[in-house]
Amino acid sequence: MMRLPPFTYRAPASVDEAVRILAGEGPSAAPVAGGTDLYPNMKRRHQTPKTLVALRGLRSLAEVRGTPEAGLRLGPGLTLTEVCEHPLVRAHYPGLARAVASISTPLLRNMGTLGGNICLDTRCTYYNQNYEWRQAINFCMKRDGEICWVAQSSPKCLAVNSSDSAPLLVALDARLRLASVRGERELPIEALYQNDGIRYLTKQPDELVTEILLPPASTDGAPGAWRATYWKLRRRGSFDFPVLGVAGCLWLDGPRVRSARLAIGGIASAPFRATETENLLAGHELTPERIDAAAKLVYRPTKPLDNTDFAVIWRKHMAEVYARRLLRELAGLPNDHGPIGAE
Repeated sequence: MMRLPPFTYRAPASVDEAVRILAGEGPSAAPVAGGTDLYPNMKRRHQTPKTLVALRGLRSLAEVRGTPEAGLRLGPGLTLTEVCEHPLVRAHYPGLARAVASISTPLLRNMGTLGGNICLDTRCTYYNQNYEWRQAINFCMKRDGEICWVAQSSPKCLAVNSSDSAPLLVALDARLRLASVRGERELPIEALYQNDGIRYLTKQPDELVTEILLPPASTDGAPGAWRATYWKLRRRGSFDFPVLGVAGCLWLDGPRVRSARLAIGGIASAPFRATETENLLAGHELTPERIDAAAKLVYRPTKPLDNTDFAVIWRKHMAEVYARRLLRELAGLPNDHGPIGAE
């Protein structure tokens, strides 16, 4: 049986108290809300914080504020179930509801939080094993070792970002608010991530995510109207992490695409934008021919590594397939298949 290592459990009464604890304890402290990722990682000795700063009791972090017209402000302490079942999210941000509903199982969505999924630890075949398994290969670069077993000459860890909410929020151009003892700062959620399996977040250890800021909701035909959705690939239609996630958001001027954002997840240590595809779509109508050409451009920058499920070359091919299906959905065109593994 895998057991948790010893730790001190702190339950602050406010965000201010929480950030003071994080600042005082330094790198040996970690925030925890649902704990669906952190606690298993602690049992496998991936992380061994000496102090856990509990956020579950901070109701200010678990609220939905704002209006669809001005943009919703989601608390990071909202459970994944609360996000995907919230009537305003379902009505005005259905792509986000779909992405979040595809995460894990109902039981874990009832515990896991939006902030936890946004800040999810990167994953890898050689890392997400118990301590004895990892010890048998002399560990890996991400924890206790020196070699990235995915590519032994790599100077950095190649573990992948497996968040389902992150690509969709990047496609939406959502923003984050962070708090620390130094004050608050706001940044595009895209800037939260960097392509390094160990240093995968730009958030500092003493910072807390306090809000996720969504753009104003869209009405078809209105100025600035947009549509967004998410397609997820995994072996089973439930529970599994993505081995590919394709998220897209199109801003429309009538039948023309004014601008586009496509984000690919489950491939690299950070979600990344398919900028060539975005540029090909901008200023044009979503014809089947334009969609086919745009989807083909997703193939080139998608470079899966052999550190998750399925064959690498097939995952690369499926990035083009899923991009085509996503764009056809946003264009209102029929698809031959539903989103494999998506809800």
